[in-house]
Amino acid sequence: MADNWFQSLRSAQKTCLIQDGRRKIHFTFTDGSELAEEYDFKSDELIVRKWKRKGTLGGHGRWEMEVGEQHAPVNLDVEGLVESNVNPIFVRKDTKSHYQWRIRNLPYPIANYNVTVKQEDRQIVISTVNKKYYKKFGIPDLDRCSLPLEQAAVEVAHANNTLIISYKKPGTVLDFEKKMMMEIKKLKASKDGDVDCTPS
Repeated sequence: MADNWFQSLRSAQKTCLIQDGRRKIHFTFTDGSELAEEYDFKSDELIVRKWKRKGTLGGHGRWEMEVGEQHAPVNLDVEGLVESNVNPIFVRKDTKSHYQWRIRNLPYPIANYNVTVKQEDRQIVISTVNKKYYKKFGIPDLDRCSLPLEQAAVEVAHANNTLIISYKKPGTVLDFEKKMMMEIKKLKASKDGDVDCTPS
């Protein structure tokens, strides 16, 4: 339920930093997992959400990106091989009203794509008529709030070699996000130059 998730966020240990035009919040939960979020300071739009969960052997894993794009410098001496920049790149970038995913480097016309909600698996599946691309993914936000996936909420567009999939946020989620932003704005925020609240 959305209320349970809201209470879990409320009871987590939180720190807040305002830096580079962003409001950065760092949550630490009782199970030791961490959540870092970054919002545009003016529009309150979510830019980044990433998780760090305890590993099976106790230690902390790496940050896992849920929303936003991971920008990591590439060291060819260490990496050896680097993924081609012409491969499809899958990124989630939400708006206030929609969850949104962008898959860059997909040049095929929009008629080539099938985007289907598999309710029993809680997944959205992208497949192509020419069998050049296949991807399935869930919406963790809806899972956390125990809300169903609906085919009618999905919108598909294609522009500039990018497939854009939007999923209209249900009213329950919009209410939850509004309540959560009110909680976040109550936090005492450090200003730029203080200790960052999203350690990586």
